[in-house]
Amino acid sequence: MASSLISEVEDALQDLVDTYHGLNSELIDELDEEPSALEFMRYVAQNRPFVVRKGASRWPAVQNWDYNYLLDRMKDRKVNVAITPHGNADAVVTNAADGVTYFVKPYEVEEPFASFLAYVQRQERDGDVVSNVKYSQTQNDNLREEYSQLFEDVEENICWARIALERQPDAINLWIGNSRSVTALHRDNYENIYCQVIGQKHFTLISPVETGYINEQYLPPATYLLSEPKGTYNDSSPISEMKQEQLVIEPDEDPEPVPCATLDPDKFEQDVQGVHQCRPIRVTLGPGDMLYLPAMWSALQMIQQRYKACAKVVLNYWYDMDFGGPLYPSSAFIRAVALAIARNNDQRP
Repeated sequence: MASSLISEVEDALQDLVDTYHGLNSELIDELDEEPSALEFMRYVAQNRPFVVRKGASRWPAVQNWDYNYLLDRMKDRKVNVAITPHGNADAVVTNAADGVTYFVKPYEVEEPFASFLAYVQRQERDGDVVSNVKYSQTQNDNLREEYSQLFEDVEENICWARIALERQPDAINLWIGNSRSVTALHRDNYENIYCQVIGQKHFTLISPVETGYINEQYLPPATYLLSEPKGTYNDSSPISEMKQEQLVIEPDEDPEPVPCATLDPDKFEQDVQGVHQCRPIRVTLGPGDMLYLPAMWSALQMIQQRYKACAKVVLNYWYDMDFGGPLYPSSAFIRAVALAIARNNDQRP
């Protein structure tokens, strides 16, 4: 009886996804100019993404930022830097030491911006695929805080989003990395607007309706730590010389399991559950392009191509979503059903 019920629920989830794709395009809308507030609100109401090609091309950041400009403005101001062996901060990783799969947070340091940028630039220029990867990726309104010297070069808000949503952005975040930097598949409770400044970034997007097929699991949290004894390195040490083997996965003390998407949208052959059900939207942003990523969509972000051998820079504006209406509770329901099915399948003999 239980297995029959689970099967019926799985069929119902599949029908939901099939119906959604029957009514919505699998291609992203591309606009040649920024939308009006009313046009933007229609996308918000439908919870559908779109791209504005060259929508931010006139911003001073897009026109002026390069290695020398960033170095001149930031100089030796200390910034938070995430360090991982493979560029996969806040990601699902199987630890070779114990065979356990964890949600692993990066090793973090405070480092002078000049040395951080030089490292990222050198790694990209030399095609270095061995050294640890550094990534500026704090999601704490860092553009208006630790990178405040650069804030005047961008818009303080996205006007059509501010008018439509009737609010200012909760946070404006700056991301600096290179072609080895990856942001794992995740979702946010924000209306999210990305603005590419330097380089290219590839996005894989999955709608909230498909939440049941991202293979979400509760995983123990862990953190990358130095394998060397404490005191070997500090904020003034040559962290750029660290090798991959010097970072190890250390499980957190008294861990609270973290729900994580384990599906790799680019390796469907290895993710049987998501093979047929999940139909991602893929889009690439170039300098000046803008992406609206609706609340509750799952996104995988990768910088796969070397671009003029320089660091890659992107901004994102977070506007708090409206938790009223059906979007949030229905997404939570689909997620709960999918987790319940996964637990049931794990218990099968």
